[in-house]
Amino acid sequence: MRDVKIWSEEFGAVADVPILLIMGSMSQGILWPDEFVGRLVAGGRRVIRYDHRDTGLSGTVDFAATPYTWEDIKNDVYRVLDAHGLESAHLVGHSAGGLLAQFVAVERPERVRSLTVIGSSPLGGGEGRVLMQALMGQPQLDGDLPGPAPEFVSFYRELMAAAPPENRQARIEGMLAEQRVLHGTGLPFDEDAARRLQERIHDRARDLTAVANHRLAAAAAPDFEPVGALHRVRASTLVVEGSHEPVKPGHGAIIAERIPGARLRIVPGMGHTLPPQVHEELAAAVLGHTAG
Repeated sequence: MRDVKIWSEEFGAVADVPILLIMGSMSQGILWPDEFVGRLVAGGRRVIRYDHRDTGLSGTVDFAATPYTWEDIKNDVYRVLDAHGLESAHLVGHSAGGLLAQFVAVERPERVRSLTVIGSSPLGGGEGRVLMQALMGQPQLDGDLPGPAPEFVSFYRELMAAAPPENRQARIEGMLAEQRVLHGTGLPFDEDAARRLQERIHDRARDLTAVANHRLAAAAAPDFEPVGALHRVRASTLVVEGSHEPVKPGHGAIIAERIPGARLRIVPGMGHTLPPQVHEELAAAVLGHTAG
């Protein structure tokens, strides 16, 4: 489905070292904070962020008429690189964006200068199955990834049972509550800043409900991720996880173990979001990893 329009923007000089930021499932590119992006640009990087299909200002799809899979979402990474005239870039992926970045590093190593994976799970590790087991109260199987924190499970069980919000205020309140849970318990939560971000996300979306298509895409091809492929990653890899990660606790260590030469960095207090308190440390880590 190459006809879906993908919104992107870039910062910094064209001649600078390129970094492509890949956000997680159902998430807009502006969840890469402006301050974090600015720190990378000030460090001499050309930074590109984009909205996945069915999020933000990118095109939306009638999924029943023109279904797609996560293979298409992964291929959008190549489309963004091509659109910005890049044969390769440093890839920085958050959450499911980290899975996409890992897949690209396995599939097209020549397009990946380095790999940074933040708050993600190992490619082919069955993350979706583990999450669903937790939400349904099913026991984990031997070899499964560590499950999410109890507060995360409790929140999403209630969310699944609740009626859809009926107006803008109710939707934003729900989005804010979700961000609070994803933020974790390790750092103070700035509710005013979080509300402004959620209002921005709400109001710039072409169709806020279209993000649910990402779940349909995952269900359409549940075996999308190759199993046992991470040993094929040749890009220098930095794995970042927050000490208070509520969604994928301990997954970073597994990624670092499976990718040859990968380094693991634990950010104190960080959960599953990118709050202002961690921008300086994260930016410094990415700048250091993409130097040279």
